[in-house]
Amino acid sequence: MCGAIAISPTLFIPPEKTFLLKPVTFEGPCTAPNPQLQVLGNIVAADKVSAWSGFDPNVWLAFSNVNGLTIDGSGQIDGQGSVWWSRPCIDVDDITDALRFKSCKGLQLRGLRHLNSPRNHISILDCSNVMLSNLHIIAPKNSPNTDGIDIASSTNIHIKDSFIGTGDDCIAINGGSSFINVTNVACGPGHGISVGSLGEDGANETVEEIHVKNCNFTRTMNGARIKTWPGGSGYARKISFAQITLVEVKNPIIIDQYYCNGEHNCKNETSALKVSDVTYSGIHGTSVNDEAAINLNCSQAVPCSNIVMNQINIQSTNPDGNTSSYCSNANGKSNDTSPAVPCLS
Repeated sequence: MCGAIAISPTLFIPPEKTFLLKPVTFEGPCTAPNPQLQVLGNIVAADKVSAWSGFDPNVWLAFSNVNGLTIDGSGQIDGQGSVWWSRPCIDVDDITDALRFKSCKGLQLRGLRHLNSPRNHISILDCSNVMLSNLHIIAPKNSPNTDGIDIASSTNIHIKDSFIGTGDDCIAINGGSSFINVTNVACGPGHGISVGSLGEDGANETVEEIHVKNCNFTRTMNGARIKTWPGGSGYARKISFAQITLVEVKNPIIIDQYYCNGEHNCKNETSALKVSDVTYSGIHGTSVNDEAAINLNCSQAVPCSNIVMNQINIQSTNPDGNTSSYCSNANGKSNDTSPAVPCLS
């Protein structure tokens, strides 16, 4: 495909056919502009971990430095991840992403079904001007580290009109990312749409201009989440979550600046990323968490600033319960917000 000289060369996966692929990398730059991969059939990974022997264990299908790429169709990409999920002794960094794009400009990915990745279903790294649309991404809710879409060091990324239900973040937006727009995405099960985690192991990371709009969260662990590690530096700013519908969500709105997973011995630190200019508007629905449907757990060392909430209405799923909020080291303002957030004027 990359070596073809015709304009818009196309690799065609025919319907009603299934192709078993070992790890493969499409390496650019391509000779012809605007290469296309049309998937109408099924692409499946091997169902044995041993099939990755001699290959990069981190990725199954990789595209690197391929500009103007379009991947579309009604077909299916199945990572057969269950053989990895059941091996808890494997380091997460040695588990395979199903589909990874690195240093690709002008990428379009649309219409496909993505199933059961060993780890991230789609990873976007160091890419720009990307459109992801009409995707269907599915993995069991107990499948570990199976982010739907994972973005890092990328700019001008648009995700729209898609369904994502996995065992981890539906969408994770990591360090070095900017101008990310997510519109009309249904999430659940999963851990919500997350900015972060940021600042792990003292890293300096930045994220800005992240906008999530017209999205639904159904029975997810989190809804709109920002998560940073103690001890990091940098910033997460100019972030908005608007017109969000919640159905039985555990943590509908959460800023967690003390994020720490079980693999780290975390302790209090004197530095943190600066979280600022975050707006939540038009968010309504139900939460299974009466204690902190809104949880702003910001850094004591570097408090959150200019947090704005407008027209928020989160009710308890318990007929006899009332939702509440938790707020620490945050300032800003709120209007027409239930539950009330005392630290926001």
